[in-house]
Amino acid sequence: MSKGSPGPTPGFLVWRLANKWRVAVDRAMAPLGLTHAQYSLLASLHGMQRAGERPSQRRLADHTGLEALYVSKLARALESAGLIERARDPRDPRAMQLALTEQGQAVVRQAIVVVQELLQQLLEPLGGLDAPGTHAFTDQLTTLLDAPLAPSVPNDQSTQGTTP
Repeated sequence: MSKGSPGPTPGFLVWRLANKWRVAVDRAMAPLGLTHAQYSLLASLHGMQRAGERPSQRRLADHTGLEALYVSKLARALESAGLIERARDPRDPRAMQLALTEQGQAVVRQAIVVVQELLQQLLEPLGGLDAPGTHAFTDQLTTLLDAPLAPSVPNDQSTQGTTP
């Protein structure tokens, strides 16, 4: 006798939540002329600059989890919009360093306020942004993100040595 569907997997739920969040941020950023990915880049750059860092595109890609080629494309678009400056890294001529312009700083400050309000709304079922449930949820997400993925094993090697 079948017990029916066991329900959604954690992976499916994470994927759905990530998509829900991306769509919500895209909609909230539209009036500022930004996409979710552009916001992620600008807000990350803002935080890094406040910490005294002028990151390279590669460093920003590593920080955001975006592909380096995509960060390069986003950086060029944000530079064309007057929101960031790109300059050759004096220590590595192959690398591009990024910095917010004054206009970029103004836009990202507005965007951060909008996203904080959105985050408060999204996390309301857990008690809001500063609730213990949200802190526990954040800790669990961080644990999952920090866990390394095991290298995948090609199919032809996965069964080798398993039969007599």
